[in-house]
Amino acid sequence: MWRGVIELAGLLGAAGTAHADSHYFCSADDKEARFTLESGFESDAGHKLNHFRGALIVKDEAQSTVFGKRVFESQHLTNHWSRDGELLMEVFDGGGDDTDGATLDLVVVAGERGKPSANFSGTYSLTIEGGEKPYAVEGKVSCGKK
Repeated sequence: MWRGVIELAGLLGAAGTAHADSHYFCSADDKEARFTLESGFESDAGHKLNHFRGALIVKDEAQSTVFGKRVFESQHLTNHWSRDGELLMEVFDGGGDDTDGATLDLVVVAGERGKPSANFSGTYSLTIEGGEKPYAVEGKVSCGKK
């Protein structure tokens, strides 16, 4: 009987560990853009999104009238991947009436597969299309995991 109780307790303890959530945060501040992103994913199969939020300031004066300051929520995170130290997040803002049909795509690629770390770096690419002039920049990003 005791053996069964101990085995059940072990299974429940392992199940709790398996369902722990992963929280990531990334930020950049350079001459092109300033942004912060924060996301939470379940660590079980599928890595279901718990929450996502972020904010972006585009520093280019020609783009700042359309996408000067944007706030992102879960519906803006169109793609995400986190595995064995590697993180990918794609944020897409389809704009609306306030952007005259322009769209924004922000992609963050950070970390190195096989080398998980609490703090890691990577790159971002920011593309704005549909406006008067296409806009594309890249830069460095710092990320972390809690």
